[in-house]
Amino acid sequence: MRAFFVRLGVALIAACCVSGCSVINRIRAKNEINEGARAYHERKYAEAQQHFERALELDPEQKNAQFFIARAIHAQYKPGVDTPENIAKAEAAIEAYKKVLEHDPNNDEAYNAVAYLYGAIKQDDKQRDWIMQRANLQTIPPEKRAEAYTVLASKEWQCSYTITEQQENKQTVMKDGKAIIQYKKPKNQADFDQALRCATHGLELINKAIELNPNSESAWSYKTNLLLEMVKLAEMEGNAEKRAQYDKQYKEAQEMTLKLSEEARRRREAEAKKSPAQKAS
Repeated sequence: MRAFFVRLGVALIAACCVSGCSVINRIRAKNEINEGARAYHERKYAEAQQHFERALELDPEQKNAQFFIARAIHAQYKPGVDTPENIAKAEAAIEAYKKVLEHDPNNDEAYNAVAYLYGAIKQDDKQRDWIMQRANLQTIPPEKRAEAYTVLASKEWQCSYTITEQQENKQTVMKDGKAIIQYKKPKNQADFDQALRCATHGLELINKAIELNPNSESAWSYKTNLLLEMVKLAEMEGNAEKRAQYDKQYKEAQEMTLKLSEEARRRREAEAKKSPAQKAS
């Protein structure tokens, strides 16, 4: 019996020690977070990273440490510098942000940082795949999925616009006493085919965005721009019927964009007129 109580006492002491160590480690982790924050604000980003990593080691349950690590690594990346070391730093930041998203999938700052960094280091395919994952993610609000589809559609618009607006693909002519721009097919058929693919795919993407968020001014604005690309491409083909169809859709989308823009302006004005008490409520 005595041996039993001895063993029980040892176990209780051990449990108290473990519990005490946990408390001590949490306090030490908090101190490391504070030291990391100080270093970060002093722009000593590598030092800040070390403090945040130490905090996570001491307290793996620390909710903010991984995000702070990612931000500290990100801050060490120098935009526009294409050295292997700098690109590796961006990739390390991307992986750190992805660890944040494993535990907090709705962290917009982490998601946006990954998208930005992929673009910054010119990994366009990975950036597109990353944004498409977001667009297809059923667990996030439809408005956020719509934003992702809109970003993807904007890239397709840029692809087409870069080709259709090349100087050699348009000419100024006089019609009814007015100077107007006419679009002509690129000499290289592959350029025309690429612009058509981009604009067509862009419309598919932006329609998905509008399905998810019918009142998105940004989505309707890009739909307007993409339909204008289709107008230009139909004109390049010499297809008057198709041009007229797309022109009609373009004007309808433009009207919707203006309507949503006006509604947003009125909301901003109404918000600005509210008293501080009303804004707080």
